[in-house]
Amino acid sequence: MHKYLATACALSVALIAGVYAPASIAEDAPEPPPVGTTTEPETDVGNFLLSQIVKYRRETWRWERLMSVPRTRASRVAERNNDREQRELILNAWKAKAEKRRRQAANPPRRQQWLCIHRYERHPRQGWATATGNGYYGGLQMDLTFQRTYAPELLRTKGTANRWTALEQIWVAERAYRSGRGFHPWPNTARYCGLL
Repeated sequence: MHKYLATACALSVALIAGVYAPASIAEDAPEPPPVGTTTEPETDVGNFLLSQIVKYRRETWRWERLMSVPRTRASRVAERNNDREQRELILNAWKAKAEKRRRQAANPPRRQQWLCIHRYERHPRQGWATATGNGYYGGLQMDLTFQRTYAPELLRTKGTANRWTALEQIWVAERAYRSGRGFHPWPNTARYCGLL
């Protein structure tokens, strides 16, 4: 009997404490989150998408600058719109443009001719990174005047041609070719290749 009485008293005290709990204690207790939700802050998807748009736009423009083709215009108004779907569409468009320009840059015109000139111009051990100390740089042996004329931005940002990628060197040579100089800056090696 004492056992039942003790249990009944304990339950009564617990019930009374719960009913008459001060309001401040009840308000301080945090509510549990609904089932299936997280309490972590949500990532700002809009800003992430915008940063990706900027990344692919810069890549597109970098390839266009290298190939000396007109720069693709950007619609800043559309990017200011914080609509997620709109930004995803813009991002996909810039990704496609960057991929297209990357493919175009990887296949320069007269690629085989430039590789032939390179075969005769290069230093056997240095390849495209040739800097022999004779005033000519890179796998196509460009002098500083040539570099200043046809690639001032690369010369300023990366240094002499021996620090450029092979693709950058070929495109700079292509700029000279398109300017009307043809293969004449490489008179001997262009003859070896049957280009003059």
